[in-house]
Amino acid sequence: MNNYLVVANPASENLAKKIAKRLQAKYLKTHLKVFPDGESKLTISGYKNKGIILVVSSMGPPVDSNLVRTLSLISKSREMSSDVIAIVPYMGYAKQDKEFLKGEIITISVVAKLLKSAGATRLIVVDFHSPDAIDFFKFPTKNISAISLFTEYFKKYKLKNPLVVSPDLFWKSSAEKFAKSINATVIALNKQRDRKTGKLVIKSPLPKFSKGCDLILFDDMVSTGGSILKAIKFLKGNFRNMYVVCTHPVFVGDSERNIRNIGVSRIIATNSIEGKFSKVDLSKIISETILDWK
Repeated sequence: MNNYLVVANPASENLAKKIAKRLQAKYLKTHLKVFPDGESKLTISGYKNKGIILVVSSMGPPVDSNLVRTLSLISKSREMSSDVIAIVPYMGYAKQDKEFLKGEIITISVVAKLLKSAGATRLIVVDFHSPDAIDFFKFPTKNISAISLFTEYFKKYKLKNPLVVSPDLFWKSSAEKFAKSINATVIALNKQRDRKTGKLVIKSPLPKFSKGCDLILFDDMVSTGGSILKAIKFLKGNFRNMYVVCTHPVFVGDSERNIRNIGVSRIIATNSIEGKFSKVDLSKIISETILDWK
């Protein structure tokens, strides 16, 4: 076995076990009890005071609870090791990276301070929503991309004139890389959101594309699905198949049903947030990043 111990927020248990297997590391079982008032109590079995501890914990819904659980696991791990790598594939609050309206709190900067204060010495995230916000993390941090994994996944599909669409300009460069890797056409829509009302508007000319082609809507995360729905309605295309591809499948409320109802045949995501859309496994690229990190 390598000199690693792996612990996990129960919400990320399957991913953590896969990482432990790839690293030939010992996996320590974490038990979670949630009290009637919503408080979480975590207990870790078989802790050993040695090695590098990997804390695997995504911050999917409920975000606040998973943030506290992440901090608690890191804090306990730091009692046992001087090197604690926090593996947070999906980082909650990453969208709150600027003071868009006067008085707004840049919450991701608070989260960064909390992770460091809890005892994280290093951090791994995947397709972090705001690359610029990485600067808030004042300790070694690696932001890795899932694009190569999606490329590998789509090798088994016989796509017809694929069109990759980024629902906004923010994810344009990643969409371009993915499209190039599968030999697809790519466009990015100029999506603008009213910061007060939240209303979405697409300010782009209607692009030209082949009728009957396969559409891949490619984004870092899908939460309410509003951007996806807006993009499909804007394109008004007669597509053969429509796919939604994202790294982080948050999917709150009726988002899945709404996306299905508009004609999307497949939703493909990583296991950054574990669930039925988790078709692409992150354990390989995470494990490789750990082993390469000297």
